[in-house]
Amino acid sequence: MVMAFLLENFTGGTRLTSIDSGEARTAAAFDLDALFQSDDPHQLAESHFSEAPTANADLGMQLAPIGSQPVWAAGVTYYRSRTARMEEAEVAGGDIFYDKVYDAERPELFFKSDPESVQGPDQPIGIRTDSTWDVPEPELTLAINAAGKVFGYTIGNDMSSRSIEGENPLYLPQAKCYRHSCGLGPALWIGPQPGPETKISINITRDNEVAFSGETSVAQIKRSFDELAGYLFRSNHFPKGSFLMTGTGIVPESDFTLQVDDQVAISIDGVGTLTNPIVEV
Repeated sequence: MVMAFLLENFTGGTRLTSIDSGEARTAAAFDLDALFQSDDPHQLAESHFSEAPTANADLGMQLAPIGSQPVWAAGVTYYRSRTARMEEAEVAGGDIFYDKVYDAERPELFFKSDPESVQGPDQPIGIRTDSTWDVPEPELTLAINAAGKVFGYTIGNDMSSRSIEGENPLYLPQAKCYRHSCGLGPALWIGPQPGPETKISINITRDNEVAFSGETSVAQIKRSFDELAGYLFRSNHFPKGSFLMTGTGIVPESDFTLQVDDQVAISIDGVGTLTNPIVEV
């Protein structure tokens, strides 16, 4: 039986918590890149856990659970995300090709963020100054080792400027890749892949009141995680592994847009809650 762990990254070290026992230990010299380069990340985490001392209660500021890995993303993997993209493209008449992406054998994959730009728990995520319609996208995010094997997952926030993307599909990089557009955390689950019953939820508060909330489950995703990872690694080489956001099944209606000082909280069973304030960038 493969042991499962939650890995939390702090300025003062890495905390590994055993899912089976609930025991937490601190591995001060834990190398996240080594985890992604390992042929057996689960065994490596287990060996670090057995050698580490009991966890220190104060480990400093919590960081995103990422080393040198790039972050990629998949789109149109849920029926709801397909519908939302068609809504964005309605003015340009681009709904047909989103249908094609949803039904095609090849998934939509795009680069999201370099590791230096990823925001962790309680760090700000941004809306662009040249966008008028902005939403967070709560996404289960795969941890994939250098050999292309999915060994864990975390929570991702794939911030999206829907007004920019809706103008023209070729504007996707500008709608998706900008400063503070990617959040990850609060922890990395190292263990078996999540089951279809795994819940993904989001809660957006504004002036201490709920402005939007929604929930879906892994069962609603169209493609398997191994399939998405396999396409990402086709003709690609990730010597230190990669993260891959798997798309969103929760999209606010077209009359909703994020505002500065909103608080976005995304929860996934087994991982916890990633909370970030909204700023303008």
